[in-house]
Amino acid sequence: MPKAAMTAEDRYGAITHEVINQPVDLADYNLYSSDKPLVEAVVREGAGWAANDMADFGARIGQADYLDLGALANRNQPEFDTHDRYGRRIDLVRFHPAYHQLMKTSIEEGLHSSPWTDPRQGAHVARAARFYMHSQVEMGHGCPVSMTFACVPALLQQPDVAKDWLPKIFARVYDPRNVPVDQKKGVTIGMAMTEKQGGSDVRANTTRAIPVGTGGSGQDYELIGHKFFVSAPMCDAFLVLAQAPGGLSCFLVPRWRPDGTKNPLQVLRLKKKMGNASNASSETELRGALGWMIGQEGRGVATIIEMVAMTRFDCMIGSSAIMRAALVQAVDHCRQRAAFGKFLIDQPIMRNVLADLAIEVEAAVALTMRMGRALDERTSEQEGHLVRIGSAIGKYWICKRTPGLTAEAMECIGGSGVMEDGPMPRLFRESPVNAIWEGSGNVQCLDVLRAMSKTPETLDAYFAELESARGGHKALDLHIAALKADMRATDDFESSARNLVDRLAIGLQASVLVRSAPPAVADAFCRSRIEARGAHQYGALPKDVDFEAIISRARPR
Repeated sequence: MPKAAMTAEDRYGAITHEVINQPVDLADYNLYSSDKPLVEAVVREGAGWAANDMADFGARIGQADYLDLGALANRNQPEFDTHDRYGRRIDLVRFHPAYHQLMKTSIEEGLHSSPWTDPRQGAHVARAARFYMHSQVEMGHGCPVSMTFACVPALLQQPDVAKDWLPKIFARVYDPRNVPVDQKKGVTIGMAMTEKQGGSDVRANTTRAIPVGTGGSGQDYELIGHKFFVSAPMCDAFLVLAQAPGGLSCFLVPRWRPDGTKNPLQVLRLKKKMGNASNASSETELRGALGWMIGQEGRGVATIIEMVAMTRFDCMIGSSAIMRAALVQAVDHCRQRAAFGKFLIDQPIMRNVLADLAIEVEAAVALTMRMGRALDERTSEQEGHLVRIGSAIGKYWICKRTPGLTAEAMECIGGSGVMEDGPMPRLFRESPVNAIWEGSGNVQCLDVLRAMSKTPETLDAYFAELESARGGHKALDLHIAALKADMRATDDFESSARNLVDRLAIGLQASVLVRSAPPAVADAFCRSRIEARGAHQYGALPKDVDFEAIISRARPR
């Protein structure tokens, strides 16, 4: 039969072998320049000077071969050896080369240190934007990067220790070798707070710190105890909370002693997690491990709280990144997949869902970058108080919203969305992690109440931020008035804390969008999240919303 006369059935043996109406993978796109809300936020919040570098970074990590690193790092999970083959204790976690490449990129880009080494206007915003983009490729490796970044304010409270450690913490050199610090040019730092009996209640910790000599700030102690969650156990040192004679204190515990011997910080096992699979998390015992006291004795929580505040900010960044990664998968799928005679993205009901998801992501990114600017300007009393209350509100709300959005994006893709050879199952398993790490939702809500009670100026800063958007949308104005009225009834705040913080979060996001987002986005957010409060679900936007304007801002290519 002449080739021109062959039918599809002849060519394939069966018509079903011809692949039609299926999308191609999202790859080879710029994670920065294709993200309009991010581009606008970077300029708005003071980091426009970094835009060209971020565009180059976004193009590099959006290439297909680089995006594959995220899947490889999670498919090939860490392996752990307690001893070498001769019986020597090594506590060695082995990672796939993809994980090391992701770590190398993050460290060389300064995601662990750039605001400290180059503290200019917009430094935290620029670092947050890079971390946001890179987290869309893979989230797990961000844990040691985040902890290394966040340890700096705590270490600075002990200048003699900081002098020895900060140069290697700041270095843009990734060295994963299991060797003493003096053999390395760059190091990473973790933290170990959680114990079996306490969880978030770190004051219930039982790990003991025994002074080797006179004791006190910067001095040697031996630590004995059990830490139930130690993330990234291959870090070179850890900030640890332990009970000293004078109360709960903070210590820097290295993996190797200065004399080159192994510090008895012994990993018992790696945790079996549902998500965050590329990153090792461990259960660890301290058996007389050397540690140097950081800060004042008995002030361990106050010392380490700055580190916790920074890692909570990174949870905002990471969860926003998961939402963005899920959104672009849904939008890109729907622009290529047809049903009932139209592409999915042109179906009215799907347009409503996609626009709604896009609004949620834009609100998360806008608030996160606004908090980045607050960190840059925190020497201002107003911005410092806003960081205190806003980071807890934002961490709670954005992390809490991520699983629901990720599930909805998966549903937009349909059956292919739940297949393990695609990115959505990994994103979905990752989506609840940040809501639990660095303080669960209840802990964040209680922290907001604590901030308002102990430092009333934080609430003043919050309302000053909202007042700057007054007049921009009627629904927001009414929301602000109702919040202020409810603040006068302070009895039994704790039992209604979640309701209160939900509303504080919505108000904060709305204020940023009303001031900065296109009218279509801000109006849709206020009408759906404030006016329709309690009845909102994705895809329930008012029918006169400008769906096209909103979705076009979210298109990844």
